[in-house]
Parts: sequence; structure tokens; C-alpha cells
Amino acid sequence: MFDERIEDYILSHISAEPDALKQLDRETHLHFLYSRMCSGHLQGRILKMLTTMIQPKRILELGTFTGYSALCFAEGMPEDAHLHTVEVEDELEEHLTRLFSSSAYADRIHLHIGDAMEVIKSLDEEFDMVFIDADKRVYKEYYDAVFPKVKEGGYILADNTLWDGKIVDMESNHDAQSRGISAFNEAVAADSRVESVILPLRDGLTILRKR
Repeated sequence: MFDERIEDYILSHISAEPDALKQLDRETHLHFLYSRMCSGHLQGRILKMLTTMIQPKRILELGTFTGYSALCFAEGMPEDAHLHTVEVEDELEEHLTRLFSSSAYADRIHLHIGDAMEVIKSLDEEFDMVFIDADKRVYKEYYDAVFPKVKEGGYILADNTLWDGKIVDMESNHDAQSRGISAFNEAVAADSRVESVILPLRDGLTILRKR
């Protein structure tokens, strides 16, 4: 959503992208479909910064894709913290297993391959931070499912909540993904249990704090 010149300026004036993540981003764009879903330099540094600020001991990520955001969370989390990350596409399992096992966080990243709703039900843990970046059609359902598992004072981050601007013109955008994002945004705006802000970063990043 940024002017390209502004984004280039930002990227040249923020912390450098770690070499391993730069390589992962390149490989994602070369070898994987829908490479635009990769978080990339700017969003990755924001996710790492937020994690460093919040210092969560337990993180849940819904939607791993090629693992870029997971490594950003792991980079920022305390040494005794753990990340559970969920990916529905089983063809990504080999890549993700190899990526995480060769990282410095191998014993602290737990990969789950399967339906996110089923994995959420199976996890008997409380989380300090949840990142929602999976099936846009059921964002509200993810939110309802994870909310009881988020500690008071904990955070929920949700990606793509501006959905390329489509959510401001729902009369023209009736696709299931737009409807799902819109339902999530409306539910959050009406939920007195949280305080929230939407950052106009890339495709929109919502940050929620459970009161």
C-alpha cells in the first residue's frame, strides 16, 4: 500500500534483513506459488520488533507458508519461549521441517501440519501472542477459537486486514475472502474485550490487546 519510492526509502533506513531471511525470501519468490504471501523485509522487522517488545513465552502462528514470519518471531522471542506454527498445505512440510531444523531455534519451533481449527483445539496451552495469517474466509472463526487461549494482556496480530482495499467497498467485493476479512474487522471493532489498531502496512496489520 506504500508508494514504491517510500518503501524503498524505508527499507534503506531500517535494520538490515538477516542473510538467512533474505535467502528465504529469494527462494520463495523463485520456487513457490503465491510468493507475495511471504512477509518480507519490512513486515518481518516489524514482527520481530513487536515480539522483542512483548517478550511472549508462548506464540501461536496460523499460516506458516514458507516460514519467513515464523523465523522473525523466533528471532525476537525470549530464549525460554516456544512457537507453535500451523500450515495446512502438506506439500510444504518437507521444506519447513528442513528450514526449522537447520535454524538456531530448532528446539523451540513446533510445526503442525493440518487444519488450523483442529490444531487450535488440540493445543492445551495459553498464548501470549497469536498471529492470524491463514484462510481469510474464516478469520472470525479463528479469532473466536483462539481468544480463550490468549492470556489477559496478551496480543493477537492479524495480517491482510485491509485486503488490498477491498473491505472499504463491500458492495463491489462479494468474494468469500473479502467477506471473511470484513466479518473479522467488524467483530473486532465491536469487541469490548480488546483494544485494537490497524496499521496500513502492506495489506493491513491489525494489533489487538486482550484487556
